[in-house]
Amino acid sequence: MFQTSASVLTSGDPHDEVPRIGASKIVDLVGQKAINHINLHSIPDPETMARWANAMQAEAKKASPHGIPLSFSTDPRHSFSENFGASFIAEHFSAWPEPLGLAALNDEAAVYEHAKIAGAEYRAVGIRAALHPTLDLATEPRWSRQYTTFGQDASTVGRLAKAYLDGLEGPALGADSIACMAKHFPGGGPQQDGEDPHFPYGREQVYPAGQFEYHLEPFREVIARGVSAIMPYYGMPVGLRHRGREIEQVGFGYNKQIITGLLRDELGYDGVVCTDWGLVTESVLGGKVLPPRAWGVEHLSPEERVLKIIDAGCDQLGGEERPELVVDLVERG
Repeated sequence: MFQTSASVLTSGDPHDEVPRIGASKIVDLVGQKAINHINLHSIPDPETMARWANAMQAEAKKASPHGIPLSFSTDPRHSFSENFGASFIAEHFSAWPEPLGLAALNDEAAVYEHAKIAGAEYRAVGIRAALHPTLDLATEPRWSRQYTTFGQDASTVGRLAKAYLDGLEGPALGADSIACMAKHFPGGGPQQDGEDPHFPYGREQVYPAGQFEYHLEPFREVIARGVSAIMPYYGMPVGLRHRGREIEQVGFGYNKQIITGLLRDELGYDGVVCTDWGLVTESVLGGKVLPPRAWGVEHLSPEERVLKIIDAGCDQLGGEERPELVVDLVERG
């Protein structure tokens, strides 16, 4: 139920790691907390990455009598630009245009080829899950994540996203697939004033001109096609109504009307729903402490936040590594 983040050590030996700020060593997260989904940040080089991944899989085998392997995931890392925590410059992987550049080609075959090659490179170093594609529509020109999208046209985004999934996941999940996580449901991008919802000043999400259904279109496409996981956005909807009902003003990962009512019941999605990173506890990035992205529920305790996320219909908590919160809730009934 937890997917945390880690960087690959330059030595390739996970035992060399010193404890991270506010966290355990990565080997202890696997061995003591039974966390087996890890989102990778820095990767020194392919050989070191493969050696580190094999060592971590050996740790997982020792930690569990069931031999459950680890799942390594990544944000996009085939880009020409670096945005730590969102996408990574290609370095040792093949370099491609950003999704916005691929969309400018308007060529499904090129998008498929890109995804197919990216998937082969991921498999070669032990990565088996992609925290992409991004299906957000770039309708707000001030929003900083436009470059990770396929643009502002819903039909184009849906069409290219399906080609992307065909290249990474294949016709069905199997031994050669990279499991994809489409994001950010129900359509990130239209933040009030174009601000960033990673931060409190950007938490309000609006859909000007009643365009909520328009932002849903690419998700309808990939749900009908099939996608293994979906990530809700940080944003807190303001003044949003759907099917005649006002939507609760809490972050989408906390929102039962959005996750269970819309995504599960109305759209029929039955795959994994993983929250965006750091909804429950504070996180440290670049030495700076970021508050929990608990928009609309800042007053709740960490245990109450976890309960609301689970009740909303989410399966997995992204960027968190405190399974004792779930254990405590279970023990308290």
